[in-house]
Amino acid sequence: MGVLDSKVPQGPLAEKWVKHKNDINLVNPANKRNIDVIVVGTGLAGGSAAATLAELGYNVKTFCYQDSPRRAHSIAAQGGINAAKNYQGDGDSDYRLFYDTVKGGDYRAREANVYRLAEVSGNIIDQCVAQGVPFAREYGGLLDNRSFGGVLVSRTFYAKGQTGQQLLLGCYSAMNRQINRGKIKSYTRHEMLDVVIVDGKARGIIARNLVTGEIERHSAHAVVIASGGYGNVFFLSTNAMGSNATAAWKVHKKGAFFANPCFTQIHPTCIPVSGDHQSKLTLMSESLRNDGRIWVPKKLEDAQAIREGRLKPTELAEEDRDYYLERRYPAFGNLVPRDVASRAAKERCDAGFGVNKTGEAVYLDFSSAFMRYGKEAVATQKIENASEEKILELGKQVVEAKYGNLFQMYEKIVDENPYETPMKIYPAVHYTMGGLWVDYNLQTTVPGLFAAGEANFSDHGANRLGASALMQGLADGYFVLPYTMGDYLAADIRTGKIPTDSKEFDEAESRVREQLEKFINSKGTRSVDDFHKRLGKIMWNKVGMSRNAEGLKEAIEEIKALREEFWKDVKVPGGINEMNPELEKAGRVADFLELGELFAKDALHREESCGGHFREEYQTEEGEALRDDENFMYVAAWEFTGKPGDAILHKEELKYENIEVKTRSYK
Repeated sequence: MGVLDSKVPQGPLAEKWVKHKNDINLVNPANKRNIDVIVVGTGLAGGSAAATLAELGYNVKTFCYQDSPRRAHSIAAQGGINAAKNYQGDGDSDYRLFYDTVKGGDYRAREANVYRLAEVSGNIIDQCVAQGVPFAREYGGLLDNRSFGGVLVSRTFYAKGQTGQQLLLGCYSAMNRQINRGKIKSYTRHEMLDVVIVDGKARGIIARNLVTGEIERHSAHAVVIASGGYGNVFFLSTNAMGSNATAAWKVHKKGAFFANPCFTQIHPTCIPVSGDHQSKLTLMSESLRNDGRIWVPKKLEDAQAIREGRLKPTELAEEDRDYYLERRYPAFGNLVPRDVASRAAKERCDAGFGVNKTGEAVYLDFSSAFMRYGKEAVATQKIENASEEKILELGKQVVEAKYGNLFQMYEKIVDENPYETPMKIYPAVHYTMGGLWVDYNLQTTVPGLFAAGEANFSDHGANRLGASALMQGLADGYFVLPYTMGDYLAADIRTGKIPTDSKEFDEAESRVREQLEKFINSKGTRSVDDFHKRLGKIMWNKVGMSRNAEGLKEAIEEIKALREEFWKDVKVPGGINEMNPELEKAGRVADFLELGELFAKDALHREESCGGHFREEYQTEEGEALRDDENFMYVAAWEFTGKPGDAILHKEELKYENIEVKTRSYK
């Protein structure tokens, strides 16, 4: 076991990043023209990094499995992006954003990285406004803000319920400009299947053209992994079905440490599972918790009657409703962080108060918001003696203006009108805080290999606050990597082009072909999806919202057995040298079957509860997470040694010199 060097600069917290930028090496414009960079993934982190690096003069190649960079999963983010602008005058600041993020992550994030994130957050908004991102504005024309879970200020900038889409379009326009200039070469419908290490440095990738099946070699002086998270290890998640861990897992097997895999977020406001036919879950934005109130019936007999269809939620009197988050956490109410809200919903449903046929749903009710906004509209419009129907009508119009597309989406999926009856929600796997270990420069343990956005572990600790994913992705791509990669690439100005006819490229391509041929030649009987679903059930039942030692040990053995069965009995139709979606899925599921074991191993070793990692053996009398700061205040970074179960643990001790570490409370 080794101790990791995070390379955090010395000096006061608020001066670290400024001083670091002044001290690092630069590459002059003439030399940048001779340096190549590969970016894997074109979401907000990869797209912003590619656009900015190309703008600076580097030659950039981007790779994505989608048919266009603008179809990255970042497009699905709904609620907003955080920034410490203090437009509301409610006391926000860089420090408060930093504090909320570290506290929200249950004191398991690196202090210096989080402060840098808060420090550059305001620049992100300015950048995106300049790109034309249509953020919501107040009546006077100023950018509007709303609240999100885990904070007591309004710092979330948003574009209705389409924030990720609008930010990605801004990022894509910046990319397109560089594509047009010839500074970015965009490889769509390509999947990275291995990284190439030459003399200890990342020098290229092996990619498969998903249309023709051709295996390609691409060289560069540095590689950026910005391929998102690994939530689809659970099969059912809010991630796009194509989202996968392959790029991150392949580089992990080549020497990049994987940090905190068990830190995975369960989002509290998702449309509940409706049956075994589903292949993904749909997220309802956390922004809905601003105005929606979450409740279940107070009486078990009422919950039973609702489940059986004998009672409608609108028929239940106010005094018979349990607004359990407001009851348990009066200071934050419905805006507690995601991990807290998710566990509270599970607790109520496990106790028998769930409200759908499966008993795994709670209500998100906007009736109070309709009346509140309606009364405000009546007052501003000077309507006298307005009827309750008129007030309700005006209130619904206000809510529709703020959240209309989300309400439409819900009605299309569930076939219920959320304006007339409360939404049903239940927690689901959403975001992964774990990922490739990176230092302060966002470089992995492999020189020349960087990781950005959800693909790295760096900023969210054990739980991500809402609206911070978009912030981190764009911070990494626009304002961190362009500096820190320059520091690394300054040593490559005399290197020249990296050849692709070396033995390292030969060996990497040979390994890729060997695995693909193994899939095609397998004479199994079961589909890839069958194995993926079975893995997902193991993960959700034993490594999901709550975990215990017995279940985790069982999960590890079950995943090992499932992986062995997969390689013996998977059936992959078609060939290699053609479009073959089943072959794509097979490779991704093979990686999930290894990652799942490391995930469970990490959760078993961390004998505490913190953030999204809840061990049933370690909880307070009130059922809250019980941390063990004395023994587990560190980043767990795993080194691959041949099998996931044999991974070696390396620790990065976490020190908090600018923030008081205490038990997290939202009461």
